[in-house]
Amino acid sequence: MEREIPHVEVKHLTRSSTSRASRLDTARGEFAQAVLAAFARKPRSLPCRFFYDARGSALFEEITQLEEYYPTRVETALLEAYGAEIAERMGHARVLVEFGSGSSRKTSLLLSALGHVTIYVPIDVAGESLAEAAEWLSERHDGLAIRPLVDDFTKTSTLPVVARRSRKVGFFSGSTIGNLAHAEAHAFLVNATRLLGRGAAFLIGVDLKKDPAILIPAYNDRRGVTAAFNLNLLERINRELGGDVDVGRFAHDAIYDEPHGRIEMHLVSLARQTVRVLGREFRFAKGERIHTENSHKYSIDGFRALASSAGWTPADVWIDQDQLFSLHLLRLD
Repeated sequence: MEREIPHVEVKHLTRSSTSRASRLDTARGEFAQAVLAAFARKPRSLPCRFFYDARGSALFEEITQLEEYYPTRVETALLEAYGAEIAERMGHARVLVEFGSGSSRKTSLLLSALGHVTIYVPIDVAGESLAEAAEWLSERHDGLAIRPLVDDFTKTSTLPVVARRSRKVGFFSGSTIGNLAHAEAHAFLVNATRLLGRGAAFLIGVDLKKDPAILIPAYNDRRGVTAAFNLNLLERINRELGGDVDVGRFAHDAIYDEPHGRIEMHLVSLARQTVRVLGREFRFAKGERIHTENSHKYSIDGFRALASSAGWTPADVWIDQDQLFSLHLLRLD
């Protein structure tokens, strides 16, 4: 039985009126298709969106609390320090649309600063996490109508009817835009112009280029939480797809690809081995990699140029004193 969520239209948590079991079957089918296709090609890679099952989402929340993982801590500090100024620059709006909302803890800071927002539309692929975040926010923001959408936020085609006519502001936190290749980031920003509409303001968290000595530990922490997060992809294959992957024969690795300005996460086979998924066999050589995530880093000017090419007008930028992270405000005239 699904939990009742205060102030949330539960029907918007699904794309249709299909049952929860049917939606789980659809999600498992998409995961299966992606895994089989990824393992059949070389080099092997899996989309990072599949990190976020219930276990993966919990591990990511643990990552955000790590000493080495600065993005969440620094972005939160920027919102706390400059929230009122950011809200003033974003302007009056009734609707806040958040892309890839996750736990929504930082969203609460922005909602408190904005003041006039009465409708909040979080978009995320992780339905259970989305529902939990909606409940958490509803308890802290009286009168806020929350209309969650379970969807791929990079391709969302429409908003709930109640959110369509009013002026909208957008929020995309955590430097999640860094997980997108530059062409994908451009396409996402173009789609956001259509979704948010003329007169919109868009606040985006962007991780900055910096010394790899700071970057790499953020994706390969001493406690091994990020390793567990990455390896959970293999555990998920075993849980959901009847795989027989020996997870202990794979290792997590994070490298900085300087020419592309990105952190890459990989799963590395520690031995020559064969794994089975849904009745199919796949052979791995020792040292063979599965590329699981990119996290692109930007310069200030580089991100502003990307936003401009997608139709946005770059406005303000807020940066911490150590120049680790930035919040960009974009406008759509």
